[in-house]
Amino acid sequence: MSKTTLDSVKAVPVQDEDDIDLLALLMVLLRGWKLIIAFALLGLLFGVLYSRYINPTFKTDALLQIDKSTQGISALGSNISDLVSSEVSPAQTERELIKSRMVLEPVVDFLHLDIRLNDPKVKALDKITEGNTATQDNTNEGVSLRTKDGEARISKFEVPQNFLNKSFTLTKSEAGFILSDGFNDFDGKLGEQVTFRTTEGNIDIKVTELPNNHHPVTITKQSLQITTDALNNALTVAERGQQTGIIQLSLTGDNQEQVSRILSQVILSYIDQNQARGSEQTTTTLKFMEAQIPKLKQELEKSEAAFNKFRESYGTIDVSKEAELLLTESSQLEVQLNELNLKKAELSTYYTDEHPLVTQITDQITVLLKRRQEIKEAIARAPEIQREFLKLSEDMGINREIYLTMLKNYEQLKIVKAGEIGYVRIVDMPINTYKAIAPKKLQIWILALLLGTMLGTMLVLLRNLLRNTVKDPDRLESKTGVPVIATVPHSKSLDRLTKNKRSGHRLLSQVEHDGLSYEAIKSLRTFLMFGMPSAQQDEGRVILITGESPGIGKSFITANLAEVFSQLDKKILIIDGDMRLGHLHQIFTINEDSGLNEYLSSPKQLQALQQVPVTIDVNDFIHSTSIEYIDFMPRGRQPRNPTSLLSSERFAEMMTQLRQQYDYIFIDSPPVLAASDAIITSQYADKVLMVTRYNQSIEGQVSYAVQQMRKANIEIDGIVLNDMRQGITDKYSYHYNYTYGHNSK
Repeated sequence: MSKTTLDSVKAVPVQDEDDIDLLALLMVLLRGWKLIIAFALLGLLFGVLYSRYINPTFKTDALLQIDKSTQGISALGSNISDLVSSEVSPAQTERELIKSRMVLEPVVDFLHLDIRLNDPKVKALDKITEGNTATQDNTNEGVSLRTKDGEARISKFEVPQNFLNKSFTLTKSEAGFILSDGFNDFDGKLGEQVTFRTTEGNIDIKVTELPNNHHPVTITKQSLQITTDALNNALTVAERGQQTGIIQLSLTGDNQEQVSRILSQVILSYIDQNQARGSEQTTTTLKFMEAQIPKLKQELEKSEAAFNKFRESYGTIDVSKEAELLLTESSQLEVQLNELNLKKAELSTYYTDEHPLVTQITDQITVLLKRRQEIKEAIARAPEIQREFLKLSEDMGINREIYLTMLKNYEQLKIVKAGEIGYVRIVDMPINTYKAIAPKKLQIWILALLLGTMLGTMLVLLRNLLRNTVKDPDRLESKTGVPVIATVPHSKSLDRLTKNKRSGHRLLSQVEHDGLSYEAIKSLRTFLMFGMPSAQQDEGRVILITGESPGIGKSFITANLAEVFSQLDKKILIIDGDMRLGHLHQIFTINEDSGLNEYLSSPKQLQALQQVPVTIDVNDFIHSTSIEYIDFMPRGRQPRNPTSLLSSERFAEMMTQLRQQYDYIFIDSPPVLAASDAIITSQYADKVLMVTRYNQSIEGQVSYAVQQMRKANIEIDGIVLNDMRQGITDKYSYHYNYTYGHNSK
């Protein structure tokens, strides 16, 4: 018997799981080439469909130049314009201004970009089959969309705040059109502006044209924030180079004419805002001068009248040289004081009193006032008439100088304002190229192919990781500690016959007696003959064949192994020990109703069922086969308690008796992991073989089945790897890549 103690169990080689067998990994990928190619083709298919699903994307560009600011206040001369700094707007600042709502909102209003039209009848399949679907067209006259039943044109659409970003449906009717929000329907006439009253407010709409055949069109009024955000996402503003002052604007969209039209309006809106900013200072200064000039004229007239009246009263007065000098200096001081007061008044319109420029002018005025006080004290010592003459002459000169200066600057600013153009120059306006920048089909196809290949590769590796099937005999030996004593190649001839239901089950000797599979069975016979333990004289050998799970071909191995042993002119008995699902009777075409179960059952049951004597002979349940020297005991009818029957003394007595009658007894036992029958019947076996199936048996299950047998002190003598496949991806194909003898041609 093949029984050992736990101490005699062979040490199982331990493989370092951290080591990565790159060649084995490559073999795993090569073995899964079908799945990888399938996913690669599937990815390519999705890439082709996606490239047809999305509309082409077009792009248009424009260039702007940011010049130095030439504001109109410079026309006032160096005296005032030097005090007001003219900062140059950097390109980064202008970039943010272009993308601001201040610039984009007029574009949205002019082109009705907040009105969105959609054709609900265009499905995903239509986009794929057509490859390109119509998009809406925005102009200053309204929004239009082409459909297969006609064109939709909307000139105006205003909704209350609560209806923003909500979809409505437009449908053409006999009287005009119907606007529906899903709950209410509003009727209107084509070509007329209609107002619909709702609980949330009024809806104003003007529909010019709609598709025929009751073709619906979805219309949405977007909020300004969503519309400008969408426009900003498609708009790119960047400076060309560093500190060049050249700004490039780019806009993308699915309609070439549309994106060029929108970008042109963005540029025009920005230019208008720029001009308005550039003339703002000039306009403010002109308004201030227009308010001051009448007052200065009145002051001049008053001073001239007083001076003329004084001369008429006293006649001409000869003023001394000192008085002339004082008068000249005093006059200059007053002119300077008035200019500074004028500057201070102008600067007060832009800055507070704490501003450095205002503070500077205030200090200058303080110095001049102090000097004017000194001159007045000197003049006070002159005669009274001379003082009066100097005073009136001084007032008249100052007022005349201030008035003429103000009038001259006012006329100059009017000329400058008329020719003011801002500090931004258009270099290139957008043009239509009609060249799509996306989708780049070739790149999409290649990327989809690569992604599909990667996904297929990951699935192959994951499947190999989760279901590590038996492929490598050496690896199986290292995992289980049990030698692989035979690898039985896949039989193509037998596989073809198995698929044909009419052919039934056949043995290898009947299908390919000179094939590799048959030779492998013979090699297994040789191994068992020389490795069989010594037994008593005239006592047969018992070979138990089991597996870790159903469907691995243990019955196939049992039948064919028994057949090659019969060629030695030895008396062979095959016992179908799988009383649950055994099917060896199909191979030998023998009825399974009278077999192992019936023999092991109680005599009373046998007498009641088959009318047999109570004293039963085991030979009554053994049947001859068509193969010389081979007898067969089928499984019998399926019992309720097969494990109990195999554990009975009757089974032990049967095995003792059969050893005396046969040279070799082959027992086909149920799988180890499915039932405990194999552990029970192994107590009577000289050799215990475990069959596994290539690329189907799980390494972990095989290893666990071996451990279960060892826990019962049963040592597996060898593993038979069944259905071994040979191919270019098989690293260990040398186990069966040769044959000996006659080859069929």
